[in-house]
Amino acid sequence: MGKVQKFEIAFDKNKEVYSPGESITGTVTIKVGQSLQCKAIKVNCNGFCGVTSKVNDTAWTVEEQYFNSTVSVADKGTLKQGEHTFPFKFLIPATAPTSFEGNYGRIIYRVRAFFDTPRFTKDYSTEKPFYLLSLLNLNEVPDIWGTCSSAVTQQFTYMLMKTGTVVLKAHTDMKGYTAGQIIQVTASIHNQSGKTTGNMAASLMQRVTYETKKPTHDVRTIAEVEGGVVKAGKEVEWKEQIIVPALPQSSLAGCELIKIEYFVKVHLKSPDVQLTLPVHIGNVSLDKKHHPSKKAVPPSTEDAPASTSTPNPSTSASTPTLPPRPAPKPAPRPAPRSRMSSHNSPSAPPAEYHPGAEGGTPMNDDFPNKRQSQLVSPNAFSYAPGLFFPQSQLPSGPAAVPSGPAAVPSGPPFSGSAGATAPYPVNGASSMPTPLIMPPNYSTSAYPQEAPPSYDESCNT
Repeated sequence: MGKVQKFEIAFDKNKEVYSPGESITGTVTIKVGQSLQCKAIKVNCNGFCGVTSKVNDTAWTVEEQYFNSTVSVADKGTLKQGEHTFPFKFLIPATAPTSFEGNYGRIIYRVRAFFDTPRFTKDYSTEKPFYLLSLLNLNEVPDIWGTCSSAVTQQFTYMLMKTGTVVLKAHTDMKGYTAGQIIQVTASIHNQSGKTTGNMAASLMQRVTYETKKPTHDVRTIAEVEGGVVKAGKEVEWKEQIIVPALPQSSLAGCELIKIEYFVKVHLKSPDVQLTLPVHIGNVSLDKKHHPSKKAVPPSTEDAPASTSTPNPSTSASTPTLPPRPAPKPAPRPAPRSRMSSHNSPSAPPAEYHPGAEGGTPMNDDFPNKRQSQLVSPNAFSYAPGLFFPQSQLPSGPAAVPSGPAAVPSGPPFSGSAGATAPYPVNGASSMPTPLIMPPNYSTSAYPQEAPPSYDESCNT
């Protein structure tokens, strides 16, 4: 087995997930089969971000370091036969970003140990990774309240000679979501042509930008729901639901090399009409208690009730009394335009069913709808293998999934399983562990892709 029979790093309480500003403590254990000369035993703790332009490449084009600390736990001497344990402690900076693993970059944290021996003798080293999670509280994101809406008008040519127009409008019920919540998407499609459109669809998209000399944009569909067609000359309102899977948060605060964005894309299969609605994905859901109160508007003088106080005789004598002006008649309201409803048929499964269950109900003859459950991409990015984070402050109502114990398969962090649960209480509130998606399958990726067309849609508050 050699002179060194064991060289391992262990974290106290087998902890692997930490928060910025927290201390990381553990031990280095060395077991030697015979006495061995030692120059020094050192322990290093570092964190950095590496970005490349090739898929799953660790020859980083650009690097960004967050901290790098080294301590000496044993000086020059002789290490006697047997097992020896050396404790260590490091302080994680409060500005360190959350761990992340993607196709073109990673944010990595690790502890390494070095056993230096005299000249012409083999040196030994070992390392152990750990993961960092900085919770994103959606209540602290600027301009997060209200709905996000957009509209687009698209002209197209069909049958070589004819032209038509499609007007697409859509909005989401909120601007920020957490894993397990449901995005309510409402779309209005007015087909002003003589041709039936293709199926409509709503997708939750993820775009990760890796900052190199020439930035790389990695765009993928996280989840998608599909509806029916819109017949010629018809206008319909389509309502859909998308369940948010476990995803990395929108913001990697402290990292300048990787940027994560999410948006809902609403589009028709044909003609090619689409719009995007930016949303935020966080760890702590929106709470109405944190909603900034609106300033009270003073009542209008026209709506104020008439005063019942007795007028001053001297004032009334000098001021002529004018007859009251008749109230203006309200303008006639235009007749509402006929509109066909999709009967609010969600493709996302109800809360009481398994996420793989089929959802949706057939629509009427004029607006057929496909019965299709939500499709979730298995290649979404992750913080790190086997890492979990909690979901807290889920709002009550149809937009929240009931809490409950999550079934977690067992296995080591790198075995391909979901790993162990690491709950994080937020502000003393009870939390629900939510599994994170495993790292992407690099072998099936065909990236990088060009960035999607820029959008300037407005988010209405």
